[in-house]
Formats: sequence, structure tokens, C-alpha cells
Amino acid sequence: MKKTVYGYIRVSSKDQNEDRQVIAMKSFGVLPSHMIIEKQSGKDFNRPLYQRLIKKLQPDDIIVIKSIDRLGRNYDEIIEQWRMITKVKQASIVVLDMPLLDTRKERDLMGVLISDIVLQLLSYVAQTEREMIHQRQAEGIAAAKAKGVQFGPQRKKLPEEFYFYAKLWHKGDISSRQAAKHLGISYQTFLRRVKEMQHI
Repeated sequence: MKKTVYGYIRVSSKDQNEDRQVIAMKSFGVLPSHMIIEKQSGKDFNRPLYQRLIKKLQPDDIIVIKSIDRLGRNYDEIIEQWRMITKVKQASIVVLDMPLLDTRKERDLMGVLISDIVLQLLSYVAQTEREMIHQRQAEGIAAAKAKGVQFGPQRKKLPEEFYFYAKLWHKGDISSRQAAKHLGISYQTFLRRVKEMQHI
């Protein structure tokens, strides 16, 4: 059976341009009719065009991608898609940005083995880097909070007369709406801030 060469192109949003990937596919020799262009986030693999491509893959077909992150966003996803294409479907993958990642059947066993090793290493490094970024962000937030930095919307500073009107409200001498009107705030804000006060 004649092998078919597919080019899978993904951009993360409808605003991104796929021209760079299309040019790379044409240079490799992928026919325009065999280019699958998907404009959808790679957050998960519920991508209809990608799933359709995987279903129709035949042994010895070839999928060409510009970079390894077209297959997934993390270590597990990339490895699983690689396994599905090369082991289950018995098709081949060519990653244009990384010539070592080329599992075409005409390559010798050593070449295919090197591809698998390089994939494992690259995916692991990418996943580790993402985890390190998240860890540094968490540590930065914790350090900032320890210094008293407040996160979230800036709270409006209460007028100096707030405590005076809060006392009047507690005594029943004034309604929350009247107090809020004097202070220039909503009565909901007045009631919320009064409840936050432990002692007046």
C-alpha cells in the first residue's frame, strides 16, 4: 500500500498565523491537500481534525510536524501520542525542527532508537522546566505574602468618619443606607466592612 505523507499544523488560536508551518511543510514536500490545519488550543486532545487524522492513519504513513509541541503540552501527552502513531498505528513521525526525531521506516534501527531517546529527553526537560516555573511562581507569591504584599483587587480605603457612623449604626441611631450615604459608599460595602471589624 502506498504511504501517504500528512502535514499536521496547529496554531493555538484563531488569531495566530499558520504560514510559517505551511511553508515548512511545502519545503518538505507535503502536498497542500494533505495538510491538516487546526486552529485550537493544545490544552487537550479533543481536537477533531487531529483525531480524524489519527483514525485514518495507515501503516507506513508519515505525519510531519514543525515542532514537538504540536503533539502535546506536557511529557505524558507527547509520549502517548508518539506511542499511538509509531507503535499502534505503525506510522512514522518527522519533526522538522529536530532532525533526530525522524522515525521513517527506511531509517535503520539505530536511527529509530535515537529518535525515541531524544524524544524522551526533550519531553522530560520541557515538563521539568514548566514545573520549575510554577514552583518559582509559587515561591515568589509566598515570599511576597510574607512581606505583607496583598494580592487581588486593591481595597478602597475607608473614610475617616467610617468608625463614627459604624458606632451610630450599632446603637441603632442610623440605618445602614443612611450611614453609607454619608460616607459615599454602598450600603452593602458598609455592612460588609462593619462585620469585618472585631471591635468598634
